[in-house]
Amino acid sequence: MNLDSREILIVDDETALLRLMNEYLQRLGYTATPAHTMAQARQALEGRPDGYAVVVLDAGMAETGLDDLVIELLAAYPRLRVVVSSGYPVDMSSLQRAAPERVDFLHKPFSSEMLVAVLRRMLGPQEEAEEV
Repeated sequence: MNLDSREILIVDDETALLRLMNEYLQRLGYTATPAHTMAQARQALEGRPDGYAVVVLDAGMAETGLDDLVIELLAAYPRLRVVVSSGYPVDMSSLQRAAPERVDFLHKPFSSEMLVAVLRRMLGPQEEAEEV
């Protein structure tokens, strides 16, 4: 299967934010899949093991612990990148050491420009060359 660099899975329990991110990313040409729960997110990932380039994950959605969840996702899906979002400070140092260039942080509240900037960083040069 080919990885589509524009496939984004958004995991957040804030319905309004989830809807806004989904609509905004779709307007920019991304294929965004919203998930309100980790169960929905896991189902989406299992249904498309190579289909998502990035997961935008609300830190509060981690049932067992953020580091464990992110490491589990990165191990299960070797091409996946994870952007953790939170309104609270999150120590990303161990994740960034464990998976350099595969994890990033986005502090809530964030603007649409900040969301696109982090996605471009995570997706690499092919995204930076496109007009968004």
